[in-house]
Parts: sequence; C-alpha cells; structure tokens
Amino acid sequence: MTLLEPSLRSTSKVKAPPAAVPQPRDRRRKRLRLLRRGLAAVALLALAAAAAWAMRPRAVPVELGASTRGPLVVAVEESGMTRVKDRFVVSAPVSGSVTRIALEPGDRVAAGDVLAEIAPALSPLLDPRARAEAEGRLLAALSAVGQARSNVSRAQAALELARQELTRVQGLKAQGATTTQALEQAEFTTRMREEDLESAEYGAKIAQEEVRSARAVLGVDPERQGRGTHATVLAPVSGLVLQVHRRSAGVVVAGTPLLEVGDPAALEVVVDLLTTDAVNVQPGSKVALSGWGEPGTLNGRVRRIEPSGFTRASALGVDEQRVNVVIALTEPRERWARLGDGYRLEVRIVLWQADDVLKAPQGAVFRHGDAWAVYRIDQGRARLTPVRVGHRGEAEVELLSGVAPQTPLVLHPGDRVKDGVRLEAP
Repeated sequence: MTLLEPSLRSTSKVKAPPAAVPQPRDRRRKRLRLLRRGLAAVALLALAAAAAWAMRPRAVPVELGASTRGPLVVAVEESGMTRVKDRFVVSAPVSGSVTRIALEPGDRVAAGDVLAEIAPALSPLLDPRARAEAEGRLLAALSAVGQARSNVSRAQAALELARQELTRVQGLKAQGATTTQALEQAEFTTRMREEDLESAEYGAKIAQEEVRSARAVLGVDPERQGRGTHATVLAPVSGLVLQVHRRSAGVVVAGTPLLEVGDPAALEVVVDLLTTDAVNVQPGSKVALSGWGEPGTLNGRVRRIEPSGFTRASALGVDEQRVNVVIALTEPRERWARLGDGYRLEVRIVLWQADDVLKAPQGAVFRHGDAWAVYRIDQGRARLTPVRVGHRGEAEVELLSGVAPQTPLVLHPGDRVKDGVRLEAP
C-alpha cells in the first residue's frame, strides 16, 4: 500500500478552473444600483432640508410706525347746538280767550309792542237745574236791592228829621230856653242817623254786587258791556320772534306759553359732554366749531360748565351721565351771521396741548400687565419694551420714558408678535 501512495498522490492533482471575467451587463446593473442608492440619499436629504425649512419660524408681517417729537393736542369732540343767550317766553298773564297771533318767526318786535290780546272767557253752559238756581239767586238779589234802597230812603228821612231837631234845639239853647243835655242828645241822635244812612248805603252796594254776581253766573252782565276788559300781552324786549307756540285763537289758562322773543345776535353754543370729560374742561378753554354749513372753523371759548348733570340714553340705549357746557363765540358777527337759534355744529374742546413732546401712534402702545409697553424693532426682531405714557391725543400718545425719538415701532401687534420674533415689514 505504501508503495502505491506516491502514485496516487501524483495522479489526484487537478488544475483549478480559471476565475470568471465580469461581463458588461453585470457592470451596468451594479452602476444602476449605485445610482439608485445615490438618488434615494439625495431625495432623503432634500426632504429633510424641506422639512427643516418648513418648520423653522417665519417672519411675521407687521405695519411699522415710529416715535417722534412734535406738538400734541388732547381734545374732546361732540355735537353741539346754538341758542340765543337771553330768550323770553311770553306767557298768558290771565286766563281767557286769546286772539289769533299774526306774528311769524323772524318778525322784529320792539319792547312794549302788543303781541296778543286776551278777552274774558264766556260763562260755562248751565244745566236746567243750575240755571233755575242761578235765576232764583238773581231774583233774590234784586229783591235785596229794593229792600236796601228802602232802608236808604228811611235812613235819609230819619237823618233829615234829626238835623231839623238839632237846629231847633240849638236855637233854644242860644235863647237859654233849654238845657245842655237836650242839645247833646239832639247832636247824638243826628250822628246816629248819619251812621244809619251810611250803613244803609253800604247795604245797597252789597245788594247791587249780589245782583252782578248772579247775572255773571247766568252770563248776562249789561253793566259791563262795552267796557275795555281785554288784557294786552306786550313784548318784554326788542328782538325777533323766535318761535310761536300758540297761533290760533282760543281759550288759554294763565301761564300758557304763547311765543318766544330774543335777539339772535347774542348767540352761544351749548354741548352736552360726558361728565368724565367735562371734569377736564376749564372755563376759558379753546374751542373749534366746524360742520355748521360753511367751510372753515369758528373759534370760541368755554364760558361756563353747568353745575348740575343729567342722564341721557346713548344711541346704543346705554344711560350716560352728561352735563351742559356753554361756549361763547369769539369770532366777529359777520363770520357766523347765517347761524340761527337751534343750529347743529361739531364742537372740539382743547383739554391740553404742548408744542414739543415725545409721542407715538396710539396703535403702537398696548397694555402689558398693569403697565404699558411697545414692540420696538431691533435688527429685524421685535423687542418688548415697557414705556410710561402721559396724555392721550386723538391718534397719538405722549411717551414719558422707554424709547428714544425715531425708534421704529410695531403698529397694532397681533398674537403672533412676541419678544424676539423676526418681523417682515411691507
């Protein structure tokens, strides 16, 4: 066996096959696989970049303003109305039947001119029972008049007899044929008869007045017919008729307004302000009047703030506490000659003003906790900055501290504007 092993080893050696040579088709497939992997990696990188770009904070578009120095005016505006300063309401002095008033608004009158006449009112109608009672009282009054006249005649006769007796006794006393007591008695009797006559005459007058009263109840008083019983209503001052309250003839009671008289040249403006605004108004404050029908404004001054307020419902139905402010016109009469009583205009009252203050638009200032703040712009980002505010004008606010002049500010910042957020200005 051993002798044969060398021969077996020599015979078992076989040559290995040659290595496979890559074909062109396999190379193309490998390149395609590598290209697909590269494209997938690029796509993943692009998606990651797009996601990062989409998730990054975007700049918030805002409207910009700035803090500036300049004049600031604090004013309150409200609708007002003109009125005549001294207006006189002419009323009926007595009850009666007033004549028709022929005057028209705008007619000129002088002090003492007759504006209207008031005649006595007719007696009221009586029902049959009341008329019978009134006629009975009239007959009784006429009888009382006859009785009183008889008493007067009797008193006159008694007085004449007493006077004759006194004359006779005085003659006897002069002759010494009678006593002093008889003379005094005759004088006393004469005085008594004179008083009786006076009393009888008073009784006759009372009876006549009773007759007049009874006839007045019946609506018949012949003794007063033809007498001037009309009451005249006179103009208290010279001026124009502003308004006629009662034009037609008719029965009026005492105190009924008939018309108004005043002088339109003495004109003032009254405006009702909220009491919260009126407390800041001072007599002498400047006033600008506009919207009265002609271009330009009229100047005025606050003359008086009335001490008592009143409640008035607003356009929304909310009760507001208001007070009247009276304004005097300082312009010449020629400027506002076309204005009349009760004309509407717009009133702007200056409460405070300064020529040089640091100010910012109202839309840039907002409440931050218990204080005020603004968003200033620093290198394209919003920076929350506390500020102290002073007077507030119509569109601007006075800044006492916090920012410097010409500082860019964000106007009307929304919920997206935060401290440090990037901003995008238009």
